[in-house]
Amino acid sequence: MNNLTLTHIYIYPIKSLGGISLHSAKVEERGLQFDRRWMLVDKNGMFLTQREHPQMALLQVSIKDDMLEISHKVKKIANIHLPISDTRSPTSNNLRTNSMVVNIWDDVVIAKNVSHDADLWFSEALNLDCHLVSMDKDSDRITDRKFTPEPKQVSFADAYPFLIIGQESLNELNSRLKEPLPMDRFRPNFVFSGGEPFIEDTWKDFMIGKLKFKAVKPCARCVVTTVNQNTAEKGSEPLETLAKFRKVGNKVNFGMNVIGHDSGVVQVGDLVVALDT
Repeated sequence: MNNLTLTHIYIYPIKSLGGISLHSAKVEERGLQFDRRWMLVDKNGMFLTQREHPQMALLQVSIKDDMLEISHKVKKIANIHLPISDTRSPTSNNLRTNSMVVNIWDDVVIAKNVSHDADLWFSEALNLDCHLVSMDKDSDRITDRKFTPEPKQVSFADAYPFLIIGQESLNELNSRLKEPLPMDRFRPNFVFSGGEPFIEDTWKDFMIGKLKFKAVKPCARCVVTTVNQNTAEKGSEPLETLAKFRKVGNKVNFGMNVIGHDSGVVQVGDLVVALDT
């Protein structure tokens, strides 16, 4: 087997907004550090994504000097800067007055409203009444017990802490498309080179560098993959083509959902080694 090598690491601090490419990242139980620890919700606390609001793709997130910086790729609007760490005292009334119940899929989570200014900025940027919330370190949200009998904490990601995709899997898909698509359509955390297309489908336990992970289940893809991340325009691909050769039941799979066994640091260039398949 060809050596498999970690080539890209991505985090998406605010769910469904633009991602950040990193050279190295800290692995935590919920996922990579800062990955999907913030989320936009409507006035009822229901989570918002590009599924219904593709214009969210036009908001780009970066990390500068311990701040989140969010910019709009098209609209001429001043960037907003938000502290990564919440400095409010946990013993103050802020904890009560700034908490809200939010819904993400079938989960109900207590989250913290970041600020009124942030709500105003995102509402203007997206032309959508919304609130920015953050996940407290003590928030309780666990993975699906059907697939992970030993419960694992997870962030505001759809279901699992990590997502891994092989570059050869994308290459195989692109060979079937009229116009090739970039990896950002699939929002992975880890991308690796080497091996056969869809080799990640066969894994159970595997290593990235010195850290052990478990591939839980294939990732069922949704209409977010059809959103151009630079223009927010929606099309029919890649779902139309994937459905022809990657459909199982009523789901179209691409990439593997993953949980972690260890904490530590991974970095681009680490070897990826399947322990069992």
